[in-house]
Amino acid sequence: MLTDEYVKRVYAQVEKRDGDQPEFLQAVREVFESLEPVVEKHPEYEKAGVLERLVEPERVVKFRVAWTDDEGKVQVNRGYRIQFNSAIGPYKGGLRFHPSVNEGVIKFLGFEQILKNSLTSLPMGGGKGGSDFDPKGKSDAEVMRFCQAFMTELCRHIGQFTDVPAGDINVGAREIGYLFGQYKRIRDEYSGVITGKGLEFGGSLARTEATGYGLCYYTQEALRVLKNDSFEGKTVVISGSGNVAIFATEKAQALGAKVVTASDSNGYVYDPDGIKLDIVKDIKLGHRGRIKEYAERVPGAEYHEGCKGVWTVPCDIALPCATQNEIDEESAKALVANGCKVVCEGANMPSTPEAIAVYQDNGLLYGPAKAANAGGVAVSGLEMSQNSYRLSWTFEEVDNKLKSIMENIVANSLAAAKEYGHEGDLMLGANAAGFVKVANAMVAQGVL
Repeated sequence: MLTDEYVKRVYAQVEKRDGDQPEFLQAVREVFESLEPVVEKHPEYEKAGVLERLVEPERVVKFRVAWTDDEGKVQVNRGYRIQFNSAIGPYKGGLRFHPSVNEGVIKFLGFEQILKNSLTSLPMGGGKGGSDFDPKGKSDAEVMRFCQAFMTELCRHIGQFTDVPAGDINVGAREIGYLFGQYKRIRDEYSGVITGKGLEFGGSLARTEATGYGLCYYTQEALRVLKNDSFEGKTVVISGSGNVAIFATEKAQALGAKVVTASDSNGYVYDPDGIKLDIVKDIKLGHRGRIKEYAERVPGAEYHEGCKGVWTVPCDIALPCATQNEIDEESAKALVANGCKVVCEGANMPSTPEAIAVYQDNGLLYGPAKAANAGGVAVSGLEMSQNSYRLSWTFEEVDNKLKSIMENIVANSLAAAKEYGHEGDLMLGANAAGFVKVANAMVAQGVL
């Protein structure tokens, strides 16, 4: 429940203006509940209208994307870029291509990105973008034509000192290559305007692995500090089978855990002997197949229709890496009943508020997405640095920097939680630590 009058007033204004955007409202409320002790300690934030400005994007760009399919028919999608907050650096955040994309989804992602980027300690503001285009089932030529049409409009609004997009769901190496190529052709410049690029044209080593690896570095450090424990010998349930899930599985296995699940939008596989990652990579990265193929290729593995069933599998640690709101109250209760002690989020806002309440009521170690999955944007920031320097760091250099950033996020979150009277609360600590840095920058820069 919101109790602070200033916080309540601003949230009521958000509800009135954006009542048709449930994901955005959910993200704002979760953050606002954490920020009440911060706002009470810093009355200057109310005078400066920090919360009112924080929830209102600096710029919302919405545009038509017309492209031609392989049959010569014109298709039309909607494109978005929401430049939310630039108090601590140029806008930074991914592009998502998925039928579920709308303005509310992009706003929730952009809002979360403000605090996530702040937590990395790198100079990056918050932004997000995407389209309701679905690359699945499209030919490479169709994806290229869509990306070129999308970038023809987007290029007006981005730049290495203004807004630096990256990939997100369904925007991988193929899409980033087409987007960067079109930007370069139109603007006639070779700059670090997009991250997640191929290694041949300015990308960073360890960027592909960053979100999944970072999630595990964060989880390992939180376990060490709060539980004097580690991944070693633990059974781990991971949802998803995309980039984040694959490399979270890889790193968890390297840290001594047994990962027993993988999933996609159709269902999940359970392998009691541990997921064979080379097979998942072949299915998902090799030919963009469905995860059910895993059970057909691995003796003893089981395939189950329906992706939510993955949360009924007994485990010590759960790492949701698929999509928003994939764990509801019922799923959270199933995790607790089956022995889960740790939930750290690789996807953006994968737990509903009711699920988070279950974690907290049962004393689970809970790492919120904006902290736990910040590794991807952290290495994007490192890619920006390498582009500016015109050099390339080794995989080990980038990986060590990533590990250090994730460990510092845990430390800074716990320090903020203690400062504001909620010792050990990683969710409140992440929101508070990320917010204070942005809020102080906003106050210092005047009314913008």
